[in-house]
Amino acid sequence: MRKEPAEEGKRWLEQAEEDLKWSGELAKRGGYHIACFLAQQVGEKALKAFLYARGDELIIGHSVERLCAEAASFDEEFAEKVKTWSILDGYYVTTRYPNSLPDSIPARVYTAQAATGAVNIAGEIVAFVRGRISESRS
Repeated sequence: MRKEPAEEGKRWLEQAEEDLKWSGELAKRGGYHIACFLAQQVGEKALKAFLYARGDELIIGHSVERLCAEAASFDEEFAEKVKTWSILDGYYVTTRYPNSLPDSIPARVYTAQAATGAVNIAGEIVAFVRGRISESRS
């Protein structure tokens, strides 16, 4: 049986928070390309958490930009965030596949600065969504 929207949103947000923790660890330990990819996943899951909490039953796609636009239909403040947050979409494919980078591999291309920046943005998305989900229950 499907969970209530608020519970489903909390479930997705909990996973985003757990992934955020590990993304940060990878950024500290040198797994920069994987930290960037995982940060994108965190942003995606957090935005899906918001949409599930609002009652969406099926959310397809991985784009932080598109999910943010969908979230903006419920809360206009998401529209203000999309320019900053959508950078994470650039980490969805190129961080994982050598054929997405000419003459190199993700493990050589991504840096501590990129990983830290991606983790920070993912953390901002999680905190923003956490606040919105909490507000909707009060």
